[in-house]
Amino acid sequence: MTSQTDKNSINRVAILGAESSGKSALAEALAAHYKTVWVPEYLREFVETQQRVPKEAEQILIARTQVERENKLAQQAHQWLFCDTSPLMTALYSRHYFGEADADLAALEAQHQYDFTIVTAPDFPWTADGLQRESAAVRQRVHEELLDLLDEREMPFLLVGGSLKERVEQVSFALSFLMS
Repeated sequence: MTSQTDKNSINRVAILGAESSGKSALAEALAAHYKTVWVPEYLREFVETQQRVPKEAEQILIARTQVERENKLAQQAHQWLFCDTSPLMTALYSRHYFGEADADLAALEAQHQYDFTIVTAPDFPWTADGLQRESAAVRQRVHEELLDLLDEREMPFLLVGGSLKERVEQVSFALSFLMS
């Protein structure tokens, strides 16, 4: 059995995807399914608190805060820690909107490892969500950029689609193989 304080025995699962593709809902549902905790996306909190999207220089703050929260919640996790985004997505969005990820963000992106990576398909209607979401076309473009990046880096991932229930079933099936 996994100890609450043994971070090394916690399997970190990165849930990546473009805006409005169901990452948060999936992270929360998986945490409930596995009776553990999940790490909400800090960017959402930042946007709500600041009432604006982050500037280029703030991207590293977003990524570092996300990792700090992961590390803190890993202490409460049971076997799995479901992370709604990662520094990889922050760096991808930085490159998408600003043309590059600064050196600190690129270094954080490169060093941060997960035990399993899930990508959420943008296979349901896009929903506007205030300042943080742009359009269905941007969502599709970012999704394609993410898949290209993962392929380029030869990072294995599970692409999930369908309803929330179907996505949880797909992930559960895949994670059962990690346990064997």
